Amino acid sequence: MTRKILVWLLVTFFVVNVSVAQAQPAKIPRIGYLSATSPSAVSARIEAFRQGLRELGYVEGKNIIIEWRFGEGKPDRLLALAAELVSLKVDIIVTAGQTVTRAAKEATKTIPIVMTNEGDPVGTGFVASLAQPGGNITGLSTLRPEISGKQLELLKEIVPRLSRVAVLGTSPVPGTAQALKEIELAARAFKLQLQYLDVLNPKDIETTFQAASNGRADAVLVLSSPVLNAHRKQVIALAVKSRLPAIYPQGDYMDAGGLMFYGPSITDLSRRAATYVDKILKGRKPADLPVEQPMKFEFIVNLKAAKQIGLTIPPNVLVRVDKVIR
Repeated sequence: MTRKILVWLLVTFFVVNVSVAQAQPAKIPRIGYLSATSPSAVSARIEAFRQGLRELGYVEGKNIIIEWRFGEGKPDRLLALAAELVSLKVDIIVTAGQTVTRAAKEATKTIPIVMTNEGDPVGTGFVASLAQPGGNITGLSTLRPEISGKQLELLKEIVPRLSRVAVLGTSPVPGTAQALKEIELAARAFKLQLQYLDVLNPKDIETTFQAASNGRADAVLVLSSPVLNAHRKQVIALAVKSRLPAIYPQGDYMDAGGLMFYGPSITDLSRRAATYVDKILKGRKPADLPVEQPMKFEFIVNLKAAKQIGLTIPPNVLVRVDKVIR
């Protein structure tokens, strides 16, 4: 009798525990998305990221939760926002830009971080190498130094009498030195003179354009820089005021009225970031996931901006454009 009771108790215990386990809902992954700007400023990137998730079978609010955090253009808020995501115990933090990735890196050494568009992840110290990141950070990079040479070539095509180009950048930013080398090579090939102007803080922007005008620049090439990117509307306004054709490092400048952009598609990188989220949720470690470089590039021309400075874009250039803003 005692043996029968023992067997009955064991069977009951097993059945109850299985039932409880089956009744427990599966844990829904929680992703933190951290951006330095406002939702409206990066709406295209957000939608591209969501699209990438949908393509992999993730439905926001159903089998994945996203905690959205935006710095609203205030860099000093980023560390607190990153710490907030860590306190929520998110499974992954997705970052958009160097300052954001740095804030997330300072906030956690264990939660996986997926970069969507880092210019030079090795130079910034975020990863040990592109092939073997080696820590809790991986993702996608915009690193393609040769792009700067192509941008100079495009300026030459739209400004036939181009002889002198002002190059705006921020020297401490990783990737600037390599980009300058590429520009110098292209400048020699086109017999162009370069005027490099270092923009270390926002107050330098206006004086930089004065220097470009005083130096008789025929056009402006803007390198990627947190300072310039954060004040892109001012940069564009000064380029128009100075009547200088300019080519910009990010598509965001075009949304603000910029003349021309050639470079990696940030929306494509944002969409592809979802593949990293998926791999990590399925057990892969960031340290073992190589950082990808851009595969899709965009060429955008703003005809309204061209008209503002009295510039005509040649037909042979327009036929190669991916998007025309009229």
